[in-house]
Amino acid sequence: MIKPLKQQKTVLLILLSNIFIVFLGVGLIVPVMPSFMKEMQLSGQTMGYLFAAFSFAQLLMSPIAGRWIDTYGRKKMIVIGLLLFSISEVIFGLGTDVSVLFLSRILGGIAGAFIMPGVTAYIADITTVEERPKAMGYISAAISLGFIIGPGIGGFIAELGIRAPFYFAGGFALITCISSLIILKEPLSKAQLSEIAKLKKDTSFISDLKRSLQPLYIIAFILVFVLAFGLSAYETVFSLFSDHKFGFTPRDIAILITVSSIFGVVVQVFMFGKMVEKMGEKLLIQLCLIAGVVFAVLSTIISGFVAVLIVTSFIFLAFDLLRPALTSYLSKTAEQEQGFIAGMNSTYTSLGTIAGPALGGILFDVNINYPYLFAAVIMFVGLIITVMWKEKQTVGGLAK
Repeated sequence: MIKPLKQQKTVLLILLSNIFIVFLGVGLIVPVMPSFMKEMQLSGQTMGYLFAAFSFAQLLMSPIAGRWIDTYGRKKMIVIGLLLFSISEVIFGLGTDVSVLFLSRILGGIAGAFIMPGVTAYIADITTVEERPKAMGYISAAISLGFIIGPGIGGFIAELGIRAPFYFAGGFALITCISSLIILKEPLSKAQLSEIAKLKKDTSFISDLKRSLQPLYIIAFILVFVLAFGLSAYETVFSLFSDHKFGFTPRDIAILITVSSIFGVVVQVFMFGKMVEKMGEKLLIQLCLIAGVVFAVLSTIISGFVAVLIVTSFIFLAFDLLRPALTSYLSKTAEQEQGFIAGMNSTYTSLGTIAGPALGGILFDVNINYPYLFAAVIMFVGLIITVMWKEKQTVGGLAK
């Protein structure tokens, strides 16, 4: 019998910490990128590829990891993933050659492929149908928090040295690995795991990808890609842009991102529900995309710390509201296909975080303003796509 979620606070906290540390590690690199570029004489294109390598490895490994999670158990894959992630962060901190840095990011992506679906499946196993949306909301919050404040934490820790953030992430991951090993228990029996494996035998990543192209899902998934692309492209070049154009230090960059993140989290926690209730997901998504376009363009023409702080705060807020609005929409269309939706959501997010940093780095080498302008164009295309949302493509009158 499944225990009420409130009686499993310790287990839930550990699981959410596991998700948080992955996205924290992804973002930690942002404020020290300019220093790494100078120390190792790397181009913006190479730094963009370093970002993309993590998501690319995660994308390739996810289908295999998903089957292993259902075959060998959630706990084993989570613990292995955390150990690999800890090792990958330490390798990055020690790396003095770009090939070692790529190895670290690829290993980190593989680790993420074990951790994320492992934690999601574990939480789904220990929650009731009524509790699950709330629990999945916690996962989304952990992802957003780690991905956004990672650069802020990294910038402050970088005061101890540009490699210190990676040792911190490696140590944090090791602690959560040990905690998970000691406290977590496999939620399913061997018989249950065997049954799940049999049910999934006839499905494949390719078949799921084809299903995602159905009219009911495709527009929302395209917007998931747009969100991931825009946010990752913005974050990838943000520190480089701030360093090259304004001469901001890692600490300055950390302050910008941290304050912007706090602003976004406060609005998300206290106002998101009311905004969805009054406007609906579709209108809120459109307003967020419009804000993203406007503030991405403004980022190229402003100057001064305060102006940059204001613009950064609002563009992060747009992303903070866009993510849960899309998640809410997808969860309502999913009905009995929550697993499929979650998997494809992760896939399209990975595709966006591969393309965004890669193109952002290439464009940065051409002109430091181009990545922001290109991100604005992509979000504008996403805005136009939302016009194609028809009532027949939604459930519950979502897009009326």
